[in-house]
Amino acid sequence: MDLQGKIIVIVEDDIPSVKYYETLFRNSGAIVTVFSNGKQFVDFFSSGENNIDLVIIDFLIPLVNGIDCTRLFRKYSKSTPVLMITAYCSDKSKTEAYIAGCNEYVLKPVFPEKIFSLLEKYLIQEVTTPRF
Repeated sequence: MDLQGKIIVIVEDDIPSVKYYETLFRNSGAIVTVFSNGKQFVDFFSSGENNIDLVIIDFLIPLVNGIDCTRLFRKYSKSTPVLMITAYCSDKSKTEAYIAGCNEYVLKPVFPEKIFSLLEKYLIQEVTTPRF
């Protein structure tokens, strides 16, 4: 999948999950930035100097949880896709995630096909030729 120049932010404290994402994105051309806690992510986008094309965030992350991070991020960017990928399974957390502004709520384990499908949905724009 060609994601040349796309900036993907991963907010995840689970090292095996981070390695998994990095392996999936290794040959895509995407620029991947990883934060191990919510405060680092909030500080990053709050600086206002960073363009982000997609955020992958876990529900349970240290210092500022995924819901609060998403809520704060939505004040910074209304349109950047936020995918919450988590092992935390409850209807309440799913509802909270969508209310906070997540575009997707996906339960772990998540297979490569699902990740690539989401990337295609949110990052690959279809080029159409105008008809005259």
